[in-house]
Order: sequence, then C-alpha cells, then structure tokens
Amino acid sequence: MLKLGVGPDVVTLSTLINGLCNQSKICKPVSLFDKMIGHGYRPNLIVYSTILNGLCKMEERVQQKETTRLLNEMMDDNISLNIVTYNTLIDAHCKEGMISEAVEIVDTMRKHGIEPDVVTYSGIEPDVVTYTVEIAFKEGMLSQAKYIVDTMIMQDIEPDIVTYSALIDGHCLQNQMGKAKRVSVEKGCALDIRSHNIIINGYCKAKRLDKAMELFDEITQNGPIRDIVTYNTLMQSMCQLGRVSTAFELLVKMCASGQVSNLVTCWILLDGLCKSGKLEEALKLFRAMRTVAKNTETGKELFHELSDVYTYSILINGFCREGFLDEVYQLFRSMRDNDCLPDSFCYNIMIQGFLQNSYTSKATQLLTKMVSKGFFCKYINFHLISRSYLRI
Repeated sequence: MLKLGVGPDVVTLSTLINGLCNQSKICKPVSLFDKMIGHGYRPNLIVYSTILNGLCKMEERVQQKETTRLLNEMMDDNISLNIVTYNTLIDAHCKEGMISEAVEIVDTMRKHGIEPDVVTYSGIEPDVVTYTVEIAFKEGMLSQAKYIVDTMIMQDIEPDIVTYSALIDGHCLQNQMGKAKRVSVEKGCALDIRSHNIIINGYCKAKRLDKAMELFDEITQNGPIRDIVTYNTLMQSMCQLGRVSTAFELLVKMCASGQVSNLVTCWILLDGLCKSGKLEEALKLFRAMRTVAKNTETGKELFHELSDVYTYSILINGFCREGFLDEVYQLFRSMRDNDCLPDSFCYNIMIQGFLQNSYTSKATQLLTKMVSKGFFCKYINFHLISRSYLRI
C-alpha cells in the first residue's frame, strides 16, 4: 500500500495492530506503529487504544516503558483518553498488583470528567474489582478495598457474589470474623457455598472451631449445599486441635449426606492419626482406603493417587516421629513395589527421623543415595550428620 502511495486508514492500521497483538508479538505492532509515524501518519485514539490494550496484555516488563511513552505521545498530540483506554490501564495495573496506581488512575478519570463504569470495577478474566479487593486486603489496604466496593454501590453498580467473597476473604485474612459475617447482612446478598467456606476457614484458622460448626449447622438449615471443601476444612481444623475422633464422626456424616471424599480428605485424616500417635489406625485407614478405591470403578484414580509420594511421606513422618524405624523401611520398600519413587521431601523426612533416633550410619547411607539421585539435603540434616561424626 505504501509503495503505491496509499496510506492505511484507521480501520486498516487498527486491524493489523490488533492481529499482531493477539499473536503475542508485541514488538511487531510497536515497530509498525513507529514506522507509520515515521511516514507522517498521525494515529488517533482508536489506534492508540488498540496498541495500549496489546501492551497491557503482555507479561514483558518492557510494556511499562512503552505504555508510558505512548501515553506521553498522546498528551503531546492533545488526544484525550476515553473510558475504554482508562479501563485498559486500570485492568493492567490491577493484574500487576499495583492497586494504588490503579486507584490513582480512577481519580484521574474523574478529574477529566469521566466517571467509572461497570467495566472499570468489574473487568473480565480475572474480575478486576475482585482481584483489586483481594490484593488490597492482602497488602493491608483495608480502606482502599472498602472504598472500591462502596463506590460501586453508590454508582448503582451492584457487586456480584465473587466480589463479596473477596471482601469476606479480606476480612478473614485480617481476623475480622465479625465483619466477615456481617457482609451478607449489610450488603443484602445471599452467600454461596464458596463464601461460607471462606468464613468457616477463617474461624478454623483462628482456632474457633465452635463458631465454624455453628455456621456449618446454619448452612444445613437454610443455606447452600455443603461441598467437599466445607468438610475438609472442618476435619483439618479438628485434627490440628487433636480432635481426630470428632473428625471421623464428621466423615461419617459426610458420607451419609452423599458427599464423596477425595485425596485431600485422606491426607487430612492420615496426618491427623499420625500426629496423634495412632499409627496402627493410620496404616489400617491407608490400606482400607486403597482397597476400597481399587475395587470400585470410580475409585481407580484415587487408588493411584493414594500411592503417591506425599501420602507415603505422611506415614513415614509419623513412624519416624515415634521411632518405629523398621516400619519406616517397610513403607519405603512398599513405595518401590507400587512404582512410587521417593522425592527430596521424603528422603529428608527419613534422614531426620534416623538422626533423631541416633541411626547416624543409616542416615548417611540415605544421604548418599539421595544425593546420587540428584536431590538436595536440607542444611539441618547435613549439619546434624556432621555433628554426629565430630562427636565420634
């Protein structure tokens, strides 16, 4: 076109730039853009917005430098940003975790007479406002998170349940459980099971199992159907508090409700039994779960997952802690028989167990074998072995 003396119009250039951006080849559209300017072409807002959108989708750090350059060029050409361009920039800043900068852009919009719309607060993949609220809470920016949600409501932009869940999660992260529970009442929204699970998890982390169970019972009466995450969260908390038998009682209730356990359920219960010193029960549970899983059509995948290195590591760690090293060796051999290769985590657990029970030579043998397979030994284990030999 250029050789024929025909200059591309806005549609042609925007289409080319957009196509190149979609192919994740950001250098090419930037090069094309600069080349057109070199030929005297004056891009308009549509072209600038297209290339800015492409830059913001890229993960390369060069995007910040190029974005700043383009924004400066727009200002020099007296091209005002519109709502689409602002939303693109806000979305990019939120995804990079630059919440303060995103809020500043919103303020700049208002100063230029442009009010945020639903896209500003609720971008797509991921949801901008949800992500913003989550990051703001995690960074301790409570006022910013609340400001975002309150502003949406004031402008008749109703936050969805995902946004409210982020708000609830933020309160839970700050151990503000009362405020987390009040969100649904104050905002007048019906919580889904994910939101309930967030609050239950918050109570569990605060070691307030009684409150978590109260909410669990409330869900039973008039809430959504409890899922596997609900049960696993509570069972893990029970095991951590040493109430393993209560966790098994909940497991029975879960099965009676028709909910099927998963691999995480197995890990939680095995770990709980091992840490409470109930090793025989842990082994029985492990074997029973494998037998049931192996003999059911739907359990075949679970059977293979139960033969993974993490499951064995839980058992090995439990037996090492109690000093039953013969059983540790049996489990170690069982791993090999089930085509489950130990990893660095598993080796380090065994080495530490042997050292704690004064089996220095066996720990050294394992260390040698571990290193020969390309794994790294924890510094504390290497240090303990060295000290043992120095004492000799």
